[in-house]
Amino acid sequence: MAVQINPSILSADFARLADEAKAVEGADWLHVDVMDNHFVPNLTLGVPVVESLARATRTPLDCHLMIEDPDRWAPQYVEAGAGSVTFHAEAAHAPVRLAREIRAKGARASMALKPGSPIEPYEDLLPELDMVLIMTVEPGFGGQSFLDIMLPKIRRTRELIAKHDLDLWLQVDGGVSAATIERCAEAGADVFVAGSAVYGASDPSEAVRALRDEAATATSRAAWACDH
Repeated sequence: MAVQINPSILSADFARLADEAKAVEGADWLHVDVMDNHFVPNLTLGVPVVESLARATRTPLDCHLMIEDPDRWAPQYVEAGAGSVTFHAEAAHAPVRLAREIRAKGARASMALKPGSPIEPYEDLLPELDMVLIMTVEPGFGGQSFLDIMLPKIRRTRELIAKHDLDLWLQVDGGVSAATIERCAEAGADVFVAGSAVYGASDPSEAVRALRDEAATATSRAAWACDH
């Protein structure tokens, strides 16, 4: 699968979200961080904003729910127009049932893991998912520095995907930039969330293109991609 770049609107100008979405229409997805000030210590946006964004852009929405009780709320984001919905393993009460409900409503189902949560306990759940998100910072705020100690976890996740021969995307989120994206790609990631690296650039669309090129080059050299 070709690498994908998902700009995060957490780093965009919230007063101009429709314009900020249009500025990156060459991206693969638009990453929408939903925070409830309970699961993480920050409050961002919810269903009404997702509904408005879905009407304002042709780019599909990739909603990352950093919220408590995603079993209750996640299906509403599919109904609001999200093409992919990510819930946190640490917050879901019945992750298999939730993933199946998200898929049944027509969206891709994804599960996220905080830096301190290992992937191995969730190996049996992987066939129920379309994507796994490995957080490379602690969730809650944009602009944080990339945690290099997550690279082995990305590699282990890629190994599990290969072990079960799954068509499963592997996303990374947190501190992804021109300085870190190649390491993520070499470790096994193929979907990259980038916030300040895109919206902090003078030309966000060009930043997306440059990041995609860097990730694609690194992937072409990666052992996991050659073995796939």
